Amino acid sequence: MSNIFKIEIINPEKLFLLKENVSEVIIPAFEGEIGILKDHIPIISFLRPGIIKIFKESNLDSFYIEDGIIEFRDNSLTILTSFIFDLKERKEFQIDKYIVDTKKKLENDNINDQERYLLNYKIDVLKELTN
Repeated sequence: MSNIFKIEIINPEKLFLLKENVSEVIIPAFEGEIGILKDHIPIISFLRPGIIKIFKESNLDSFYIEDGIIEFRDNSLTILTSFIFDLKERKEFQIDKYIVDTKKKLENDNINDQERYLLNYKIDVLKELTN
């Protein structure tokens, strides 16, 4: 029996990714990391900044995601996000500049505690990518 399912990642610009034969996906949700396998119970969850890991056969694809929502049902995983990039392209992305820009947002006195937490969390994740 096959242990594969479908994933699609959509951002405002385009259908970012569509794969039919995925065996596992690890997602950074607010509840913690969620591992999705075939026949997982239906779930809807909000995403926090982090790394999505997609396993297909012996290959691993990793993506930085900033926010979003996931839905898994009928062996199909849909991820909606406003910002995502492939970690294979991290050199072109200029992570250091993105960290500086995020730190500038933290200096704003008008942000609430939740926004401050998310910005700090985003900085921590991005710093890990530079190591």
